[in-house]
Amino acid sequence: MTAFRYRAVDLEGREIQGVLDADSSRQARSALRAQGLFALDVASLHAQADRVFAGRTPRLSATALMLLTRQWSTLLDAGIPVERALAALVEQSEEETTRALLSAIRAELQAGHPLHRALAAYPRSFDSLYCALVAAGEQSGQLDRVLARLADHLESRGALRQKLIQAVVYPLLVVFVASAVVMALMVYVVPQVVSVFQSGKQSLPLLTRGLIALSDFLHWSWPLLACLGFGVVWSLRRALREIGFRRAAHKRLMRLPVVGRLLTAMDSARLAQTLAILAGSGVPLLTALQAGGAVVWLVPLRDAVEQATVDVREGAALHKALAKAGRFPPLLVHMIASGESSGRLDAMLDKAAQQQADEVGNRLSLAMSLLEPLLILGMGAVVLVIVLAILQPIIEINQLIR
Repeated sequence: MTAFRYRAVDLEGREIQGVLDADSSRQARSALRAQGLFALDVASLHAQADRVFAGRTPRLSATALMLLTRQWSTLLDAGIPVERALAALVEQSEEETTRALLSAIRAELQAGHPLHRALAAYPRSFDSLYCALVAAGEQSGQLDRVLARLADHLESRGALRQKLIQAVVYPLLVVFVASAVVMALMVYVVPQVVSVFQSGKQSLPLLTRGLIALSDFLHWSWPLLACLGFGVVWSLRRALREIGFRRAAHKRLMRLPVVGRLLTAMDSARLAQTLAILAGSGVPLLTALQAGGAVVWLVPLRDAVEQATVDVREGAALHKALAKAGRFPPLLVHMIASGESSGRLDAMLDKAAQQQADEVGNRLSLAMSLLEPLLILGMGAVVLVIVLAILQPIIEINQLIR
């Protein structure tokens, strides 16, 4: 049977929308007439999905995926079967892309494919971690609990991403605005002001002459500098696609005093949270490590996870395998060791993930509290130099007049 989305009116003239299963559109219209409804539009959700996707792989946003997972777990917890829960989600979804994606997944289920295989067909929306957890939930019969934990994981990951965005966007915005203001002063304002001094025979101070030279240089070279900046960004993006260059760049980032520990803590939190969810859902440790390595951003840490997977496969304990690389925080390794010895690895991983997330939040707050006044002082220093370079000739003229 195929799912059809319909618009119909009842005997009182009220418009009704919904989803029903039928072998054909004619049978769907007949089923609506049997319910006392007059069909206005009946369309196959599978055909609608093909039209919406148009050859492109659909992608859900992080917020949409979190909301979908939360609603799905609630419906399953209420005892609604997976297929009917998908139909309910299709009906209440407002975005056409989400409806089409869920309809395509539901069609795969009706064709006899397991849910995790249906989700794996859309990797841009459902990553390997999501599919592995769904597979574990299907095998254990606790898909509702697994999806609830997955929704919690997506919420915490979204909150961590939001903190990072807030910490990065503000400094970048301040730097951009300050650079634009200084560039406008140097290119347009300074030449008009210092032209008054240049018309006279007065010997200008060294600072003023340097400012005039810099202003003249920026006035004719700013298009070249803009093109050069775009070229550097483009070249850097292309270079980062190469794993060797990206590994070297990440190693340099990890050596930075504040940034390195912050990025390491963020990746450690992602890894610990992923392993906690997978281990708590009954996923084998080797499979959990493979999925955990996929969520790690820093290439050296990802290499360490891959080597740890090899060591665990050969019989090593997880904490010893992770400690071997020497790249993960010692507290994380000690908490994993405690979890392995006590048989409560998933609980200790949860605590380790929370501890690393708290450390990230504290470090971001500290960095922001230091960076904001430094940016203000830096901008003030640049403006002060420009003002002094303009005021020095005026002060000298006043002294000569006296």
